[in-house]
Amino acid sequence: MQQRRRFKHSLSLRERLASFAKGASEKASKLPPGPEREGYLKKVRQAETASRLDEWTRDCGPHAKSSRKNEVSHDPA
Repeated sequence: MQQRRRFKHSLSLRERLASFAKGASEKASKLPPGPEREGYLKKVRQAETASRLDEWTRDCGPHAKSSRKNEVSHDPA
């Protein structure tokens, strides 16, 4: 069985996405309007969305589960 290559990233996912989005945005700004520019702008939007999703999942992480333990059940049983 083949083993997975594992490594630690030196930057967080948020930092890597921000760096990618900045680079793609700079490339897009240098291009004339057209499909290539739109492709870069689409990648920028995707990276920004991924960053927001990452932040959202971090906000709903393990601490969200522990707060649910204190909720009162409203079962009509």
